[in-house]
Amino acid sequence: MKIYSIYDPEFKPYGKVLEGYDVTCLLKAMEAIPLPQEGTAYEPSIPALEATCTYGQLQNNAYGGMPVQLGMCWGRNTRLNCLEYHRDSEVNVGTGDFILLLARQEEIADGVLDTAKVKAFRVPAGVLVEVYATTLHYAPCHVDEREGFRAAVVLPRGTNTTPPGAAPLNEEDKWLTARNKWLLAHPESAEAAQGAHVGLAGKNIDISNDI
Repeated sequence: MKIYSIYDPEFKPYGKVLEGYDVTCLLKAMEAIPLPQEGTAYEPSIPALEATCTYGQLQNNAYGGMPVQLGMCWGRNTRLNCLEYHRDSEVNVGTGDFILLLARQEEIADGVLDTAKVKAFRVPAGVLVEVYATTLHYAPCHVDEREGFRAAVVLPRGTNTTPPGAAPLNEEDKWLTARNKWLLAHPESAEAAQGAHVGLAGKNIDISNDI
């Protein structure tokens, strides 16, 4: 699978680089959190990260003063498994390089996305990147199994927490697995086994031979 850079023109439909932010204190706080023994971990809101100088810049500048949460996804991963989207952009930055597997909402047809449409993008260490609301994404992939990855995840506060529990009004409502989180699962994924909407068709992408 070809791995593009977020500086390549192919990335423009999916997101953009955010400049001018001081992420030094955030990266230091992220590095202090140990990697999980296996797989990946995710916490929507981590107090140690929200106590950094970067948090205020992200809330007041990147999100225009909206209340946000600053958490992290970290561990080791090379597979697609699922794709999700929110009603707003997500902002990421990593302590090291990491890879995002991305697609577009408009590529979903009848509740299913062909994984052949997924593209891979490498995000350099310390670069703040915005992933648009219309972009499908999920857990990042590492570029070095020994080092794993640590990627900060900034979203409006409450995202990825307990869903509202409202009765579905349409097909898309059935994909809601957490607050502000719509999920398409590959049939081979653990999420599908747990009852998530099976919305990915084709190969469950694994980039282990491409990194």
